[in-house]
Amino acid sequence: MRHDLTARALIAVVFWPSLFFFWFLGPFVFFLLSTTSSAVCPLLERREQFLASANATLPMLVVQNLIYAVPIVCLVLWNRLAPDPARARHIVTCVKLFVVAAVIGAVWEYGSSLICDGYGQAYFSTAWQMTSYLPVVVLVINIPLYVLTFSLGRAFSTRDDITEDGVVHSSRDDA
Repeated sequence: MRHDLTARALIAVVFWPSLFFFWFLGPFVFFLLSTTSSAVCPLLERREQFLASANATLPMLVVQNLIYAVPIVCLVLWNRLAPDPARARHIVTCVKLFVVAAVIGAVWEYGSSLICDGYGQAYFSTAWQMTSYLPVVVLVINIPLYVLTFSLGRAFSTRDDITEDGVVHSSRDDA
């Protein structure tokens, strides 16, 4: 019991800061790092240059999505420590929402790099220009994902042995 409680606490130490910094503050930083810089766009003159510039952002997109996955991995680890079928179904929902949001977000950021502040519009189909609407779709997916992840994190990081009135009920079998 004590080892489980310690492991749950360690996961909480990773979960809450990663949720706050990566999910709530990270998109502002990562978008700048994972798209072609506005200073570079006017210098690109050929389709190949736009493609090369956009393709150069792909490693950062992968790193970004791996970093964004940290809270989801914490939920999966918490569920392994304290299995609960109802929570497991919610975690599966979180994973599915995360994958969909990550793919749509990556397409949006890659499309932003291809279009490159409008300079690349002449070289690519209008489908890539329409990726500018994908942030709305990502937002619609992320709102339930954030709420569900936050509520699961709260449920997993709350001690089971404390009642609502704050009394700790210790079990005798952890000695």
